[in-house]
Amino acid sequence: MFFVQNRKRIFTIIGALAAVATIALALWGLRFGIEFTGGTIVEVAYVGERPEQALLERRIAELDFGGFSLRKSDQDGYILRMRDVTEAEYTLVRGALSPEGSEMIERRRATVGPVIGEELRNKALVAIAVVILLIILYVAFAFRNVRTEEEEKEDAPGVSSWTYGLIAIFVLAHDLLIPLGMFAILGNFLGAEVDVLIVMAFLTILGYSVNDTIVIFDRVRENLKKNEDESVEESFADTVGRSLSQTYARSINTSVTTLFVVTALLIFGGPTTTFFALTLAVGVFAGTYSSLALAAPLLVTVEAYQHEKKHAKAAAATLVGEKKSATQKPVETTTPAVSPNESAKAPELVVTTSSTATPPPSQHQFTLEPQSGAVSGKKKRKKKRKNKKR
Repeated sequence: MFFVQNRKRIFTIIGALAAVATIALALWGLRFGIEFTGGTIVEVAYVGERPEQALLERRIAELDFGGFSLRKSDQDGYILRMRDVTEAEYTLVRGALSPEGSEMIERRRATVGPVIGEELRNKALVAIAVVILLIILYVAFAFRNVRTEEEEKEDAPGVSSWTYGLIAIFVLAHDLLIPLGMFAILGNFLGAEVDVLIVMAFLTILGYSVNDTIVIFDRVRENLKKNEDESVEESFADTVGRSLSQTYARSINTSVTTLFVVTALLIFGGPTTTFFALTLAVGVFAGTYSSLALAAPLLVTVEAYQHEKKHAKAAAATLVGEKKSATQKPVETTTPAVSPNESAKAPELVVTTSSTATPPPSQHQFTLEPQSGAVSGKKKRKKKRKNKKR
């Protein structure tokens, strides 16, 4: 219930973290490895003492071959990534990696063309897009009966199935943005590059985060159905808060257990898996707090917004109806005074029908009977005519 009651403050904190990550990406961007850009990768080891990294970087920079990345490998080697070089240029690179007093051993050398690198990058983007699309469809399908049309008309508490799916994707975007911002910072200051291993870490974060979010959403759905079956009146905010309270232990215990494993990989895995483990650690942490502090409170915020919008629309329609009724004034009709002589000139006639028990429509007989006023008018006219004759 804490995250629901204090959701505005929590949204502010999460928004600040997302803003920092976005600014880092805008300023420095991501440094892609040669798997995505094409180039040459060289891994070397040294017999005896390994030369200082700053010394080797300075010697390679003097060759003026463009950008490169030099990272430690195990306890006795380095991994160099740079653009594709010719054999003559590679000879110079080997010389730069072999300062005086050191013995270098080449472990591996590989070259990736720019076409293959671009193809790998496109496939990685397509893989992430497909995962996100499948997650949206799965969440929408899993929560398809969470709110029926009758409940929508009756303004029952809750949101539609598509709202669950869109919120899940919004949370996933946040869970990816945080480690991406971290990588932009690490790439600028430590030369960290996004390679295939890091893409695998991002996909793992997507699956882990959406799993935690769906567990909470499913508990919300169960509590809504339970309230309906037991005829319990409870606000949607209270239902979401109670669902969070029931899933705190599960979410935190699962995340802490995962972080133990990732931390062990970060400490004992060596330089090759350092950034991979760090990405997983940051992603798991972001996925845990976003599921609890972002996904569930967003349900309450969206439901409150839809509720207010619906009532505001109804109030506006009522106001428009009142204005129309106020502008439509009743039509006043005036009946001119009729003198006795005029009434005598225009006698009123009453139509009466008489029929037998079961007469056909053609056998109806109609008689015209003047009213009393009309009869008196006729008598007066007859008297006038007699007087004239006399």
